[in-house]
Amino acid sequence: MASVLGRVFVYGGKGALGSACVTKFKSQNWWVGSIDMKANDAADANVIVKGEQSWKEQEAYILDQVKEILNGEKVDGVICVAGGWAGGNAANKDFLTNTELMWKQSVWSSTIAASIAAHYLKEGGFLSLTGAKAALEGTPGMIGYGMAKAAVHQLTKSLAAKNSGLPQDSLVAAILPVTLDTPMNRKWMPKADTSTWTPLDFISNLFWKWSQNVERPASGELLQLITKDNKTEVTSA
Repeated sequence: MASVLGRVFVYGGKGALGSACVTKFKSQNWWVGSIDMKANDAADANVIVKGEQSWKEQEAYILDQVKEILNGEKVDGVICVAGGWAGGNAANKDFLTNTELMWKQSVWSSTIAASIAAHYLKEGGFLSLTGAKAALEGTPGMIGYGMAKAAVHQLTKSLAAKNSGLPQDSLVAAILPVTLDTPMNRKWMPKADTSTWTPLDFISNLFWKWSQNVERPASGELLQLITKDNKTEVTSA
């Protein structure tokens, strides 16, 4: 690899938030790898997730691809912004289908991102996972979503603890957004108050700061992103 200022992998790099992260780090002359179901043409390298594979198969395949791409190098950051949303309470006919989907989208991706970090993150690097503010409490109208995001919160705490397998002095933190200002959310919620939605560039800038050792939270922190009147504040849960 040619000389670059830093390296980061974005898991979920083709989604709205992932694309914003790829764009941000590329603009700072970083090497950026994307991991997603589809390629992000702006990234320097792409790992295509195979949806038909089991959890273990996905991990093995992705780690192999990452190893080959990095070719002996390590990364400064692993950003996991993969995920999705599905509703439904326990009486919903799609209750288990939706719960399984949420588990795959949030928990599979987060654990595989943790595996990548354990093997390929530099000492002092950072791993960011994506939880949800809603999952700090009960989520009766979207049980599967709440369960999966709560699992990500627990994973964050475990990875920050001693003997977690992550490199020395690395940071792991989870962002807990409420609603992101994405094109899809604007499409599906045209009448919503977007002044309470968190802009994607706010989050990509947050990750950029961490990569520069600026305003880093304590490892293991769950960071609520509260946006009001188009201003976003980060508060520890």
